[in-house]
Amino acid sequence: EGLRYAGLDEKSFGKGHDYVPVLHDLEGRRVLEVVPERTREATDTLWAAIPEPQRQAIDAVAMDMWVPYLEATHVAAPQALIVHDQFHCAKELNKAVDLVRRAEPRVLKAQGTETLTKTRYLWLKNPSNWTDRQRERFQTLKVDALKVGRAWAIQEAFADFWDYRYTASANKFFDRWYVWATHSRRPPIIAAAKTHKRHLP
Repeated sequence: EGLRYAGLDEKSFGKGHDYVPVLHDLEGRRVLEVVPERTREATDTLWAAIPEPQRQAIDAVAMDMWVPYLEATHVAAPQALIVHDQFHCAKELNKAVDLVRRAEPRVLKAQGTETLTKTRYLWLKNPSNWTDRQRERFQTLKVDALKVGRAWAIQEAFADFWDYRYTASANKFFDRWYVWATHSRRPPIIAAAKTHKRHLP
């Protein structure tokens, strides 16, 4: 009872990296239902575990940008506001940066340099959490000359979006950022930016 804010996410249970979809009560900090696979049908099963009167009383659901989550939620709780939180947005951009990074070493190696060797976690880790050694390593890279450098800069710039408290200002910032991202000539970044735009309220 009293379910106002729900969350759809993946959690790892036990050892290993097997993640399963979980529906949970964000206010009550309790798991409501778990299913063994990430499919649209399984997501419908998650929602079916919640009595309809409770589903209809939900104000908002936090989730990532996976389309089946959205579709199942629109059917089960059509009145609920869909929320993509900072973590899930950052995760989407992080994946895009990593895709750019993974493609670049092959090109650099063909040019006789291994600049990006063993730098993966520099690009995926929040700079505020870098060790002194990682910070020194980053400073030795010619970031502006690297494809992943530009992708990373676009990702980092998006963090400012969360500082806005007024819709008009946030939209203005997003529009500027979107133009930069979609003109970056980095396909994974362009795709991530378009995904973000599709999910704007």
